Amino acid sequence: MRVAVVGASGAVGQEFLKVLEERDFPLSELVLFGSPRSAGNKYTFKGKEITVKELKHNDDFKDIDIALTSAGGGTSKEYAETITKHGAIMIDNSSAFRMEDDVPLVVPEVNALDCKNTPRNIIANPNCTTIQMVVALKALENLSHVKRVHISTYQSASGAGAMGMAELEEQVKQFVENKELTVEKFAHQLLFNVIPHVDVFTDNGYTKEEMKMYNETKKIMHSDIEVSATTVRVPVMRAHSEAIWAETEEPVTPEAFREECEKMKGITVVDETKENKYPMPYYLAGEDDVFVGRIRKDISNPNGITFWCVSDQIKKGAALNAVQIAEYMIAEGLVK
Repeated sequence: MRVAVVGASGAVGQEFLKVLEERDFPLSELVLFGSPRSAGNKYTFKGKEITVKELKHNDDFKDIDIALTSAGGGTSKEYAETITKHGAIMIDNSSAFRMEDDVPLVVPEVNALDCKNTPRNIIANPNCTTIQMVVALKALENLSHVKRVHISTYQSASGAGAMGMAELEEQVKQFVENKELTVEKFAHQLLFNVIPHVDVFTDNGYTKEEMKMYNETKKIMHSDIEVSATTVRVPVMRAHSEAIWAETEEPVTPEAFREECEKMKGITVVDETKENKYPMPYYLAGEDDVFVGRIRKDISNPNGITFWCVSDQIKKGAALNAVQIAEYMIAEGLVK
């Protein structure tokens, strides 16, 4: 299996390398691509040094089976035909193709079967906040159809990439040194603050990030589910948290939901409130699963369940999900 990583120098690109190595992904060759600025950078994979090639409109993808891309929506749109024209499967981490009718939007724990219909040889990786939410909601959907979700996110600096994490880290240093804080990547100072604003605002008052959760969840779950989100940036380095209120068609007990979460692959339950045990991003950076806790009945709704979930934004929210898609494609013989 010949695999390419496009955007190899970015935060998600670097995570691709880690995940591929951790999972001993069955590849015979790994090729790295990047912008003219990144070309020439060298990275080590399984003890071998690999030089980043410049992404160009040529035949570099002729012998590639799977391309994991995370270089931004504009680059994905521009190079999609170049990447896929010889038969490579493009698993794209940007928002470029997520809502295209002929491109599946996949979270393997939820809708892996959608990988079997790829007319453009493209599979889209959902938004990070959507991924962790739908993994948890799938466990609830197994018990009763989820009609409606209200969600508040607590999103880490990593959601804005390597530059977002670097800015938070720099603000910490500047504060300690009594210097003026740099504010460039976020709308406001993130240190000691929360910003109820992720991505740009749309005409309906919601941000694009919030509308991604609304639209993507329907597509992934093949459902009429309604989602209302408020997305918030918090001064956490890595791993997103979400407070979720879900309404089902039939009442579901917290005990039944907890049991279903414990059975489902990709979820770890941490829910021992008497011992102050619940998922927290500081401790879960670098972990694979979606962690669920604070499971309880919604006292305002007889058909409601509310819970808290945490997942590593760069890992399950991006690189790992894409690699799991690739693993499913190989297992099902969908990669030629």
